Amino acid sequence: MGEKTFSDIVILAGGIGERLWPASVPENPKQFLSVDGNFSFLQSSIQRALALEPEGKILVITRSSLVKGVAEQCVSLAEKSSQKDKDKIFKDLIIVAEPKPRHTCAPLVLACKMLKFFDSSAHTILTLASDHIISPLQSFLDDCAKASKAARKGYFVCYAIPPSSPATGYGYIKAGSGLEGIENVANIDNFKEKPDLETAKQYLKEGCYYWNSGMFAFTDDFFLNEVKKCEPSVWQAFENFAAGSLPEENKVLGINCIENWQLMNESYEKTPSIAVDNAVAERTDRAAAVMASFNWDDVGSWDSFEKYAGKNDDKKVISIEGTNNFVYSDLPVAFCGVSDLAVVVKNGKVLVMKKGSGDFMRDVVKMAKSAFEG
Repeated sequence: MGEKTFSDIVILAGGIGERLWPASVPENPKQFLSVDGNFSFLQSSIQRALALEPEGKILVITRSSLVKGVAEQCVSLAEKSSQKDKDKIFKDLIIVAEPKPRHTCAPLVLACKMLKFFDSSAHTILTLASDHIISPLQSFLDDCAKASKAARKGYFVCYAIPPSSPATGYGYIKAGSGLEGIENVANIDNFKEKPDLETAKQYLKEGCYYWNSGMFAFTDDFFLNEVKKCEPSVWQAFENFAAGSLPEENKVLGINCIENWQLMNESYEKTPSIAVDNAVAERTDRAAAVMASFNWDDVGSWDSFEKYAGKNDDKKVISIEGTNNFVYSDLPVAFCGVSDLAVVVKNGKVLVMKKGSGDFMRDVVKMAKSAFEG
């Protein structure tokens, strides 16, 4: 691509993805899954980061228990990549193992503090989720160029997704006036929590509400100042970094890794667990949004997963007097006289679900932990 956009990319990869149980489990979470048998969600996120050609680092922040799995994902991707991207993965991608989960604000503060150790100059940062589907790539890159410009002007930048339905599972952004000098970027009037169905329908009718994608852009100095102003308890927890330094990196399968870092461990003991949305996005008076031109899906249900998975494998699935069933399984599955079911057989467990019942998945996971593992 032409103009450089972001100096560094941060990929948050510590989630579990409970709504895709039993395929997604703590030891093999959603970001390691693939909808089409090709690249995993995490590998696709790293590919997007590589396509932006950052001059600095690509930080993949995850749980300690997933370090080896993330490294395996990186090595597998490198083997399928161009020499340029392979070199970037082994040189500038760093797996950062959080000592404990602290939602999304703390790891982004950690990333900003870390990047200052590598280079004390200003960093323009894009944060990506590790489990979304985005296409086409060029539209995403074009929108990132706009987000980068807004970030350099001193804004906390979100990506606003045009809603295709009155979804109740997403937070919403209310777009305001356009940002001067950058096409299709608007000031954000306010953020709305996940609404009930009637409210979501009203949002769609009004036409100025968008889904919040959970991806953000900012400069490190601006972001740290906003954290200090909006959520000082998080900022204070990382004050020890002022007199610290980077640890010696170790390698896992040849991939750079930072874990058991004393500075990080001390900060994580002190910092509250809070989402960056609540800590900064909803409080700053410098929030802006790129009106996304790309297609986006967080694949938060088996119904959504099916859209991208393609047809069932005829060698593994048979159906008699039944239609519209979906299978994601390690074993052959036969249907007889039933329709509109999703059947998932993974990790030694089975889910049989009526399509459209994804809202119950978190309850299913809680009950499964007690019934199957307790």
